[in-house]
Amino acid sequence: MRVKIDASLSYHFAQPADVVLALEAIRAPDQMIIADRLSLSPSCPLTLADGPELMGRRQWTTAGGDVTIRYEALVDVTRGHVNISGLYVPLRRDLPHDVITYLMPSRYCESDRLAPFAESQFSGAQGGDQVLMMADWIYRNFQYAPGTSDASTTATDSFLMRRGVCRDFAHTLISFCRAVGIPARMASAYAPAIYPPDFHAVVEVWLDNAWHLIDPTRLSAEDSLVRIAVGRDATDISFMTIFGTAQLLAQNVNVSVAAPDAVLT
Repeated sequence: MRVKIDASLSYHFAQPADVVLALEAIRAPDQMIIADRLSLSPSCPLTLADGPELMGRRQWTTAGGDVTIRYEALVDVTRGHVNISGLYVPLRRDLPHDVITYLMPSRYCESDRLAPFAESQFSGAQGGDQVLMMADWIYRNFQYAPGTSDASTTATDSFLMRRGVCRDFAHTLISFCRAVGIPARMASAYAPAIYPPDFHAVVEVWLDNAWHLIDPTRLSAEDSLVRIAVGRDATDISFMTIFGTAQLLAQNVNVSVAAPDAVLT
């Protein structure tokens, strides 16, 4: 499946500020970048930030005044249908060193606080089936309600309110998974089916010695998602981190399924 991405963000910076951008699609075996480009207007230098490529490609820049940031891409998503039913959870002592982090509580995913509920509510299944049970519970019990949460809302807050947006659904599922010993992390993504169009947040779980995508909002199909960055929670995957202040002027995120022979013009 070829996915076309055209994301544009316009900001006003009253004072120059350092900015980290995480807008570029991850280069990985299940999503091949056919062509992409990241540009700023007026033109500003971009410096690649250090970090593993499979975790996301981050770029430093310094912005001042009115700045428009645009990312365009064509990506072939080849992962196919995602089905985690029946997949097992490896023993903790067999986890790769870079996966262990995703068993721990984090800033927005207080798995220790939600452990009593998760351990009692989802004890009837294991592995991938347990993850599906958790995701189903969130989908049935949460209301998708834009504007009911903000940058300070944690998984515990969302659990108590029973509502939120994609990041809140994802934080809650991640916390449930970690609470029962399943490594889980957050992924930002471009998704063709999201309406109104926007950046999307989903979950990856470590089962059968590999990461597998799952969207607890059910707004997207996992086989069409183009991942941007992954991390412990929303702290690590922000598409734009500003070390200073800025005013958002406009944001447009257009993601669609393209023809197999489509090219980036």
